Amino acid sequence: MRRISLLGPGTFSEESAHYFLAGVPHELLPFKLISEVFQAVVSGRADLAVIPIENTLEGSVSQHLDWLVHEVDLPIQAEWVYPITMNLIGHPLPPAREGEEPRARLRHLRKVLSHPVALGQCRAFLRTWLPEAEVEPVGTTAEGARLARERSPEEGVAAIGSTASARLYGLALLAEHIEDHPDNATRFVLVGPQPLVLPRPGHPKTSLLITLPADFPGALHQVLSAFARRQVNLVRIESRPTRKKLGSYFFFIDVETPLATEPMPSVLAEIESLGCSVRVLGSYPSHGVQPP
Repeated sequence: MRRISLLGPGTFSEESAHYFLAGVPHELLPFKLISEVFQAVVSGRADLAVIPIENTLEGSVSQHLDWLVHEVDLPIQAEWVYPITMNLIGHPLPPAREGEEPRARLRHLRKVLSHPVALGQCRAFLRTWLPEAEVEPVGTTAEGARLARERSPEEGVAAIGSTASARLYGLALLAEHIEDHPDNATRFVLVGPQPLVLPRPGHPKTSLLITLPADFPGALHQVLSAFARRQVNLVRIESRPTRKKLGSYFFFIDVETPLATEPMPSVLAEIESLGCSVRVLGSYPSHGVQPP
């Protein structure tokens, strides 16, 4: 049985892992901080970690990507995309008065807690229905729910999170489906030193981290040309600072080709011949949207 660390309990990471890993013998180990999730694998307490790295509305989760680059050397073993439905949860509110819009009851709330990425996915809702409420970021969506439960109903504190976190902490669903876009989804990766045998095959994908030489004008164009000439499909490219000096960047590149299959070895050989540094973050099965 594989031990798998993740943010939790009551988080979207946990919810998606339960669904995606159904049929695979595993034990979920919840942690409050992403640093603890990674370190559990590094220390051997867990075999793999579930890491959310990208969201439809908010883009990349930069802190988590930086951990993969700067803090740990854990290859990606699988990825999946999971639909995210945001809910406002908290202590029950007074019933709506006759003729009153039900969401008008939310005026009693003074503070909303959640993870920064979750808050960002609900900007329109917060602006429309809770324009005067204080918005406070916390470590996870479930942590926001836990803190909201500990406050008295009179304090008017709510959280944004999953139905699982509402059940876990005995809170009411004050408003459902409050995300700004109906196709909201999060990309999760499974990282660790050993692969996990999955019941479904997925599509091949390879993630690379490429650092360009400082004295090579047009190096990025040459790198992209190496893929284009061989008809290797790039599905993502993103830059992140190397932390060495201003204007120095890594480039995350995802391609829909297995690492060991031609033309990938030829592509990497050409890129390295340009003086670029190439780090393989993983070659793994990729799974599309997993219905909740």
